[in-house]
Amino acid sequence: MTVLRLHGVHRTHGAGAAAVHALRGVDLTVDAGELVAVMGPSGSGKSSLLNLAGGLDRPTRGEVHVEGRQLDTLTRRQLAQLRRRSVGYVFQDLNLLASLTAAENVALPLELDGTGIRQARRLAMAALTEVGLAELGTRFPDDLSGGQQQRVAIARALVGERRLVLADEPTGALDSQTGEAILRLLRTRIDAGAAGLLVTHEARHAAWADRVVFLRDGVVVDTSGPLPQPEQLLGAT
Repeated sequence: MTVLRLHGVHRTHGAGAAAVHALRGVDLTVDAGELVAVMGPSGSGKSSLLNLAGGLDRPTRGEVHVEGRQLDTLTRRQLAQLRRRSVGYVFQDLNLLASLTAAENVALPLELDGTGIRQARRLAMAALTEVGLAELGTRFPDDLSGGQQQRVAIARALVGERRLVLADEPTGALDSQTGEAILRLLRTRIDAGAAGLLVTHEARHAAWADRVVFLRDGVVVDTSGPLPQPEQLLGAT
């Protein structure tokens, strides 16, 4: 089943001579159980692609569908509901609320969607346990290291029954060992039936994906199958 579909998507910022063409006619599908990595130089349109896939922005032209629903036909309320229930997003700047504890940050999307506080907090603690932060649920973001904040953001993206996980450099603030553990967790969620879109500059992170899409100047210039895992590369030498 196709969870995410972009058809002929353009995104232009500004107008006239000052216009910036972030995306130019992008076609992309991501199925349930599939993790797609997006690679490309800075300014190639990777973050714009994620914003459109998550309904945080609207295309200038073209269509974006999540679970068969065309996003630009939805109201703000419907979009917010879709993001709370179906889409998990790991932002580069994390977007944690400083006034909430780690567990409260993770539970917030569930509570906003009507889940009872006790059940939401139970699910939040389970998600924090998955990312290795079970003992830090009562701490506030300012009391956590950058890597710990990153893991809280990942737990928030994975909590509940998310059908689409969008990750913008999710291991950027993590050491290599913790980063590998997070990617393994993401891979497990995808294998359980979610769809995932992973923006990364690292080939070793893209190696966890089923398919790699390469962007340049807002255009898909190449698509490949899974990249070799680092140990495979070492074994070939």
